[in-house]
This record gives sequence, structure tokens and C-alpha cells, in this order.
Amino acid sequence: MTDLFEPLALRGVTLRNRIGVAPMCQYSCAPDGLPTEWHLAHLHSRAIGGAGLVITEATAVAPEGRITPADLGLWSDGHLPGHARLARAIASTGAVPAIQLAHAGRKASSAAPWIGGMAREHGWQALGPSALAMPGMDTPRAMTEADIHRVIEDFAATARRAIAAGYRLIEIHAAHGYLLHSFLSPLSNQRNDGWGGDFAGRTRLLREVVSVVRAAIPDEVPLAVRFSHTDWIEGGWSTEETVALARELKAAGVDLADVSSGGVLPAEIPMGPGYQVPGAAAVRAGTGIVTAAVGLITEPQQAQAILDEGKADLILLARELLRDPYWPVRAAATLGRMEAMQMPPQYDRAWNSRNKTRIDLAVAEPLPPL
Repeated sequence: MTDLFEPLALRGVTLRNRIGVAPMCQYSCAPDGLPTEWHLAHLHSRAIGGAGLVITEATAVAPEGRITPADLGLWSDGHLPGHARLARAIASTGAVPAIQLAHAGRKASSAAPWIGGMAREHGWQALGPSALAMPGMDTPRAMTEADIHRVIEDFAATARRAIAAGYRLIEIHAAHGYLLHSFLSPLSNQRNDGWGGDFAGRTRLLREVVSVVRAAIPDEVPLAVRFSHTDWIEGGWSTEETVALARELKAAGVDLADVSSGGVLPAEIPMGPGYQVPGAAAVRAGTGIVTAAVGLITEPQQAQAILDEGKADLILLARELLRDPYWPVRAAATLGRMEAMQMPPQYDRAWNSRNKTRIDLAVAEPLPPL
């Protein structure tokens, strides 16, 4: 059995436990894509809370690759100081700072969810494998050969900047209907050239992005890919295809498969506790790659059971960590593993005060005042 608080080694990096902060868009930048005080507070607080891995939100590799004008970016050297500050803050807590590199593709140029979602009053031309629109969104421009090669280089250049900023794990976003996933799925990729058609054509862009990113980062830095293991639609991208592609990408130098689902088109998704875990289990069983599970994992016992049953090696949490940044500490207490937690000394009294009070009362030495 694998303990939730057992370290996880990936190349030259070791996570202090098997709990990670999943990338979550905050839509909190100015149009320049620079990190803000919000990003610093958001990521630093979750690192303080005890997670072993903290992944930034989807970070655009090009201005036109943003989901919204308020997205985080790293498409220029001008973004480096802000990202270096984020990476330092995360690392200062003992967590591993990671970044998700992304291009929104045909889902780009929309608005933050709380101000209209798909509205594009201040947007730009979105790009996609084919001129097929998401329902309710503008039709993207089908990418030319030059567009595709520029995107590949954008991922490589952004990966180099991410390393310069101090990130110690790089994730490529190939899920949720964004650019790389939209090339994978036959529902959104209807090209008849070398970038579409059969499995080899539809997976070519992701395989080439993985190749250039792996070459752009040091050998000791782990590389992850986030997959949508299924589109949840008949005739779409499937779990079987995800397993086959993950097997190829593992051979190409990918160290971690982060398994999510859906997003290429609206679908009937059977959402419930751990609803994406079977996809992670299939990828892990079919490839032997280190695998992360994500999606409605909320309770410590649930997370531990996923590891016990061999369905994943790492648990990524999203909304649950928005509700409770200190979920890892609560999990440690629930599972009787508080000795595995290394809280900052500034916060130690909060988590250890009960035990310490009993010890101190036994020797008539009260706690110092707060």
C-alpha cells in the first residue's frame, strides 16, 4: 500500500507527500498576463497548507492562447520576475513549484465565468485544428502549417522561461477541449493533412510539443501531461486512445499522467465522487506511468483508498483546496499521520496545541501566550 504522506520521487524532484494542488484558473490578471498579489496569496497559502505539489493555473504560451484576457501568461521574458516570485514562495514552504503550460485554442478569447463566460466583446481570433466552433462561441480559424509550428516553438520557449523562473515540474495541458486536446479528438479535428485523420495524425501535435519541451528542460525536471481520458461522447477521444498515447509519451520522456476528462464539447458526464478515477486507473494499469487522479476527491479516506487500490500514485485536489487550504493537515489528523506533517513553525501552535496542552498540563507548564 502507498501512504498518502509517503514521498514521491520523479526524476530529480521529490514531493513530500502524495497531495497536489491542481491547476485552477483564477482570471485575475490584467491583460498583460503578469502574476498579481492574488496569485501569490492563492498559491502560497495552499503551499503552507501542506501540499507536496503546487501547480499554477493554465499559463498561456502566447497571448492568443489565453482563455480570457485575465489569464496568466509566460510568453515573454517580462513575465519572469513575477513567476520567479511565485516559484520562490511555493518552494519556501517545502512544496514543489510547478506550472501548467497551455494554449486555449478554439476556447480562447472568452470572458471570465462571472462576467459572461463565452462573451467575446474584447476578444481576438481563436485558433483551432478545424473551423469548428464550440457551441455558443465564435468559429475559430483553422490553423495553418505555420501556425502549428509557431505553437510548438511557443511551448518550448515558455518551458525554458519556466525553468528560469524556478519551477521544478512542467505540465503540458492537453485536456478540457483546449488546443492540444482539440487536435486529439475527432469531434474537433477534421483535418485531412498530417495533423489530423488517424490516431497518428491527431496525436502528432501533442507528441511534437512533448518532444520539444522535454528537450528544453533539464533532465532532472519531471514532465507531466494532463489528459482528458474521454470526451464522454460516442465517436470522441477515448480512454483506450489515452492509454495508447500515454504509453508513447512515457517512452518520449513524460513522467506523470494527470488524468481528467471532458471539455471538447458539452456532454452528459456521470459526475460523482471520484468519477474520473477509473480513467487514471486505466492509464496506470495500461502504461505503468506514474499517474495522478483528480475530480471530486474530497475526503482523506477516499484519497487514501485510491492509493491503496493502486488506481493512482498522486491525488490532485482543486475545489476542495479552495474551500480548505489546510486539507492536507486535516487529512493527516484524520488518518493518524500528523507526524508526517511539517507545518511552518509560525503555525505549529495551531495544529499541535491540543497535544501540547495535555503534555504541558501534566508538568504544570502552560503554553506561552499567543
